Amino acid sequence: MGHVADGDSLTHGEQIVLRLHPHGKTMAGPAAILLLVVAGAITLIFVLPQSAAHLWWIRLAIGVAALFAAAVWFVTPFLRWRTTIYEVTTRRLRLREGIVSRSGRDFPLNRISDVSFSQGLLDRLFGCGRLVVESPGEYGRLELTEIPDVRRVQGVLFQLVGDEEERPGRAGRGDGT
Repeated sequence: MGHVADGDSLTHGEQIVLRLHPHGKTMAGPAAILLLVVAGAITLIFVLPQSAAHLWWIRLAIGVAALFAAAVWFVTPFLRWRTTIYEVTTRRLRLREGIVSRSGRDFPLNRISDVSFSQGLLDRLFGCGRLVVESPGEYGRLELTEIPDVRRVQGVLFQLVGDEEERPGRAGRGDGT
């Protein structure tokens, strides 16, 4: 087992090359819902007659419902977005996600056999896309969506995979050296 270089679970000599969150476009839908919830709550509160003092509890219920809807449809996706982290290091591709409980998946660079990306029209406009990393055997296929600047990330990852294959002392090279 290698020595741990720091508290972030990097191995000795390993460095973070890229650290990314999913593209901000993932928050467009939740932000639109938040605006609709706020606009709807304000409209309902102002539609109620101002002279009816006994309607305070209805205004309160509208406010509480709006806060609950905002928490469910905006705050939760926002926290999920901020706590999802894609890291490319000099030795592996790391995925970390989770709000309360965390989970992670690591792809060693020396196990990666293919790195590709795809972008739809909106993805191209926003500069993001889907990154597909493939590996034989138990590691399989990993699809990461909403990757910012996906073409650059694919290029960096491809270069790092090539560098890892040429690294001296790398086990499992398959060329007898």
